[in-house]
Amino acid sequence: MNYEEWLTAVTLTDDRYVVLTAENRAAIRNLPEVLGDRFIDTGITEQALIGIATGLALRGRIPIVHGLASFLTLRAYEFIRTDVGMTNLPVKLVGSIPGFLSEGNGPTHQSLEDVALMRSIPNMRVFCPSDEQDMILGLQTILPDPSPWYIRHNPLPSPVNHAPFEIGKAEVIAEGSEVTLLVYGMLFEQALIAYQLLQQQEMSVGLVNVRTIKPIDEETLLKVALQTPWIVTLEDHFLTGGLFSIVAELFVRHRLSCHVLPLALEGRGFHPGSLPDPLYQEEMTAEQMVQKILHTLRRN
Repeated sequence: MNYEEWLTAVTLTDDRYVVLTAENRAAIRNLPEVLGDRFIDTGITEQALIGIATGLALRGRIPIVHGLASFLTLRAYEFIRTDVGMTNLPVKLVGSIPGFLSEGNGPTHQSLEDVALMRSIPNMRVFCPSDEQDMILGLQTILPDPSPWYIRHNPLPSPVNHAPFEIGKAEVIAEGSEVTLLVYGMLFEQALIAYQLLQQQEMSVGLVNVRTIKPIDEETLLKVALQTPWIVTLEDHFLTGGLFSIVAELFVRHRLSCHVLPLALEGRGFHPGSLPDPLYQEEMTAEQMVQKILHTLRRN
């Protein structure tokens, strides 16, 4: 079952669900004829989109809002912060083509700061699924949750069978004693391959699918810091404000010391192309990440 099929089934069971979009129907193109007046397309008006969603939420509805991640989080940021976050309304924001999933789109359509922006909003929770299966597992819990949420939409097939989802809990794929890979979103597949390649080097490697960036799983991250001398954070996001920043904040707050190798985009967009191209150009393929990890560990 894909996202659209699952969302169709869920929204038909409860009249409180209203699906909205700012002319971004790629993942939900068949819903208008199913939901009728519970499907609202505002056109390319992200600020109005959030205003309408807010009004619906104040009247007991659960709005599920879809928009391009770059415009949803940037153009409507003040509306999300003030109308949704500060009032703690159950609006669910689904940002499409975030990070490298933007592929052939240019820098204006590349959402590489969305996690930093959304985690800064009061009451907002942030879910970055590793693939479509992971996303659907999480949404089963997230849609009925009374808090506002930002979800990075991810339609990729799953390379593993995921564990049950729990808010604020990471998915520990494997534990290691030498290095642990912390990852969220679509880079999970590359992290999984990197994990397997490092194992072939006879290294003891851990792999954690972080899942919810906010609330973060402090218990698991602190345990990892005590178990392994090296942590690698992997993210298709700017270095500032994402997982590396979260890990640094957490370790400072708890007075823990751990070597951290961040693999992220450092303040600039990526050259557009089909998905394998930006991954390779930004040195985010599994093989390239492994080379960076081995080089860093050998130097230290």
